[in-house]
Amino acid sequence: MADTHVLFVEDDDVIREATQLSLERNGFTVTAAADGLDGLAAFRSRHPDIALLDVMLPGLDGVSLCRRIREESLVPVIMVSARADSIDVVLGLEAGADDYVTKPFDSTVLVARIRAVLRRFDHAATASAGQDGGGGAAGPGTLRFGDLEIDTEGMEVRRDGAPVLLTPTEMRLLLEFSAAPGTVLSRDRLLERVWDYDWGGDTRVVDVHVQRLRGKIGQRRIETVRGFGYKLRG
Repeated sequence: MADTHVLFVEDDDVIREATQLSLERNGFTVTAAADGLDGLAAFRSRHPDIALLDVMLPGLDGVSLCRRIREESLVPVIMVSARADSIDVVLGLEAGADDYVTKPFDSTVLVARIRAVLRRFDHAATASAGQDGGGGAAGPGTLRFGDLEIDTEGMEVRRDGAPVLLTPTEMRLLLEFSAAPGTVLSRDRLLERVWDYDWGGDTRVVDVHVQRLRGKIGQRRIETVRGFGYKLRG
């Protein structure tokens, strides 16, 4: 990923400089900004491949910055928080972030998270057709579940014929559900299959993304099975 361009927005000079050096040593190109407004300007002018945003930023906080980015782009976003506080985590994810890390973080963990998010982005863009969802094919590579239509070749989703805009992570989550409609998928399985976590992860990431997906494809389309996980209704 030598050509991968990371936007890193962090107001702490020591953390920003140390993290930038670490990312550059791992082959990333890094644009750094010290506040939210400069970060937004850098995002618009530099068009990074992924954005790494601290939650607590002067000028424009990280959650608001994430919302502004998401209004303009589906580029992957990782939030960085000094606290593992539920409010910080959930607000960042609800704003459209794909993942989060908490400070202090090990550089190898951060690099692994960045690469995992980028893999999801790439896989969503190049996912092959042929998933047998059993939902009644409407055409080659197309699955239908009620008013929901998923084109697995074109990576497009329509609801009642209208296009539904999903982030790459939301698309991968929906594809995972559509590959096994009616089957309960645990949060741990979804973390492994969608977020590429082969280690333990925070299941709140799954819960918030499911809520975001429900808001786009219909609240009743994904059912909660208490104590077990979620399933897609056929």
